[in-house]
Amino acid sequence: MTTPPARDTDQIALPPPDELGAQRSTGEQVVLYIRRLVFDGVLRPGDRVPQDNVAAALGVSRIPVREALLTLKHEGWVTVRPRRGTFIAAIDETIVRDHYELYGLLYGFAARRGAGRATPEVITRLTQQRRELLADPRPYAVWRHNRQFHTTVVDLAHSPRLAPLLRAMSGIIPGNFFELVPGSIDVELVGTAAILRGLERRDPEGTAAAYADLMRQQGDLVVDLFAGRGLFARDEPAAAAG
Repeated sequence: MTTPPARDTDQIALPPPDELGAQRSTGEQVVLYIRRLVFDGVLRPGDRVPQDNVAAALGVSRIPVREALLTLKHEGWVTVRPRRGTFIAAIDETIVRDHYELYGLLYGFAARRGAGRATPEVITRLTQQRRELLADPRPYAVWRHNRQFHTTVVDLAHSPRLAPLLRAMSGIIPGNFFELVPGSIDVELVGTAAILRGLERRDPEGTAAAYADLMRQQGDLVVDLFAGRGLFARDEPAAAAG
């Protein structure tokens, strides 16, 4: 794999932040902002992260920027070069696929734990949430009703550790997933139908498998999107035979 040489990112005019959400911490806002800069091609693999410019664009000090870069380093989005700075990494396709495989495992855990606890009242609530998901195809509405559906399933697990783990994994797509990822709404509608059927049957393994399949398909769409945006590392061309 090869990464292009770094540009002088101090001279790049950074865009203002999008609506990042009042409930996010400052560090989470910085993480989301830097991911969006990469996603939109403002910062490219090999570029040094202009920490002062990022802080100025968001109106924060450098402390939350440094904290955000630590998070991004652990996630594979940036690399640190001693005495040189922090640089945007060339994302590997495996990182994206692993992310959604892990989502499937965590939601599958909720499904296995909660399938036996899915009372008629809970099934009625999930059915209504999915009807609302079907009724309004706008990306923001889909995001909101979809979140309600999956939160209901996670709550069935009665696991204090599960929700924090899921929150820690969120955000590989820097914005509304259903607005930015083509085909994701159709995949979600089919997947939630299979999940609901599994819960209605009180089938732990079937519901977990439906979650794994849903997340794997969403991961495939994200891989296609990232590949199309040139975010993955490229194989270095082989040298010509002499």
